[in-house]
Amino acid sequence: MAVPKAMQAKYDGIAAVLIPYCDQYLSEEYKKLCLYALEKLCRKRPSPLLSGRVNTWVAGIVYAVGSNNFIFDRSMPVHMTAQELVEPLGVAKSTAASKSAEIRKTLKISRAKAEWTLESQVGRNPFLWMITVNGLPVDARCLPPAMQLIAYQKGLIPYVPAFQEGQDEE
Repeated sequence: MAVPKAMQAKYDGIAAVLIPYCDQYLSEEYKKLCLYALEKLCRKRPSPLLSGRVNTWVAGIVYAVGSNNFIFDRSMPVHMTAQELVEPLGVAKSTAASKSAEIRKTLKISRAKAEWTLESQVGRNPFLWMITVNGLPVDARCLPPAMQLIAYQKGLIPYVPAFQEGQDEE
């Protein structure tokens, strides 16, 4: 995804803080998803990035992407408290949470969208697999392969679990 020329300097400034932060405290997957969120924010018209401090935007992006991927859950491979997340950026938890809410609303970040889920967690995110069959909610991973294929073709699930070898499923 390309960043508009008018937003390139803003992107570069935020990315210059975001990338080392992700390298030190998060993971490559988080970095990729956070940079994707930054690119999408740059493409909004008008971009919300035109005002505000760089560290506040970094904290908001990391908080939005992280909370959507259960970063505050100790059972996750990458986890931290809200305080640990914002402390290196010198931003208050309440400021980061507020900016995160703005970003989540602007980008329509949801646990029910594979676009905002870490690749390694897609198979474990129950929100991505719930579909309605004959009016009843069903976990698509429990359906026969033929029905999974239909759900995939309709864009209801991110992939066909029955066709994935070695895929983490719960």
